[in-house]
Amino acid sequence: MSARRRQRIRVILPAFVRLAAIAIVAVAVAAAFGVQAGLWVALVAIGLFFALHLHYLSTLGAWLEEPSLETIPEGWGSWTEVFNRLHKARRSSEINAHRLEENEARFRRTISALPEGIVLVDAALQIEWCNPVAERHFSIRLGADHGLRVTNLVRDPAFVNYMTSASFGEPLLFRPLASPSLALSIRVIEFEPSRSIIMSSDVTEAERLDAMRRDFVANVSHELRTPLTVVNGFLETLLETEPPLDQLRQKHLQLMHEQSTRMNRLVEDLLMLSRLEAGETPLAEDLVDVAALLAELQAEARALSGGRHEIVGSAEPVRVRGSRDELRSAFGNLVSNAIRYTPTGGRIALSWRAHDDDGAVFEVQDSGIGIAPEHLPRLTERFYRVDRSRSRETGGTGLGLAIVKHVLMRHQGRLLVESEEGRGSAFRAWLPAARLHSGPAPLRRVA
Repeated sequence: MSARRRQRIRVILPAFVRLAAIAIVAVAVAAAFGVQAGLWVALVAIGLFFALHLHYLSTLGAWLEEPSLETIPEGWGSWTEVFNRLHKARRSSEINAHRLEENEARFRRTISALPEGIVLVDAALQIEWCNPVAERHFSIRLGADHGLRVTNLVRDPAFVNYMTSASFGEPLLFRPLASPSLALSIRVIEFEPSRSIIMSSDVTEAERLDAMRRDFVANVSHELRTPLTVVNGFLETLLETEPPLDQLRQKHLQLMHEQSTRMNRLVEDLLMLSRLEAGETPLAEDLVDVAALLAELQAEARALSGGRHEIVGSAEPVRVRGSRDELRSAFGNLVSNAIRYTPTGGRIALSWRAHDDDGAVFEVQDSGIGIAPEHLPRLTERFYRVDRSRSRETGGTGLGLAIVKHVLMRHQGRLLVESEEGRGSAFRAWLPAARLHSGPAPLRRVA
């Protein structure tokens, strides 16, 4: 017999026993005083039995309106078992509720002790909860601001645009208007369809150290530019002297000139990267004809290749709002890298294509040596080289892809890389649809 069935029997058995007792008493009365007397006894007893059950039902209904362990009534017969079970269920429920409250309080204390700010928001960005660190970071108060939209309280344009863009792949670095000396890194984690967590980290000290590093690199690079220019000038003069120097000295001077030229390129790249990282210069909003820019890059690529590669290109008449100089530098770095790392006889294809509402892509595809998968995540790090010896032989500075990354970030774009060792690479500079300006002309080949 199942436990549930045994429990049911325990509840209804007392009632059947009492009904059987009433029946026995009624039969005894009928035998002694007649059938009519027995029926009256049975009717009165059943009525009293029914009234008793109505009383306990009303008592149960009144208790259910304000249930409490202290006010659970005591019953008689079957109701004793019913009220005992209610007592056990209520006690178990209160114990579980107390445990949940303790766990929630412990969780909130844990979250409040974190060094990061935590804000829980719903789908409408309304604040449901936040810890004290978040209150300091965003100048909000949970008690007063609960249920309000976080973007109505933190009105920094960068923060509002980030929260409403629903694109949280990269963290947001911004300085709150209420605390300009504070630098915050913001991440959004969507953990439910209708809820998100906003995490804020204080990166003020890291930003200060990074700014010191950028300033140092920029100052040193700037100071190196003048002596390098002087050294280059004297080396060029010595190489062009008449009568020519002997072969050994000519070779030494030529090597010195190559290395000083390479160092000069390195200094120029360092200065440009420092300017991009600092972000002090506002982004130009020119209307850039990328098709014409691609034609220039293709001509320069052919000159740099010297006929060693097949170079083709195609472009759609889609223009871009942004800095022509920065985009030219970024795209030019991708093209020069393809030439450096593609063996003689290889093919390099340049293209510029729009993808409906998904922006546009400048792509450089080559049939070069390719890149192993373990190197792909670190390609845009400064001075990171897949093959150090080959990079120096080809004259690279190790900063090209870092420059590409920062230029694209300033244009709200990103760099996508696909490569397979021994089978070439495809570098794609993606720009968002918001920066595009389409023209009526169809796809055309660039000579």
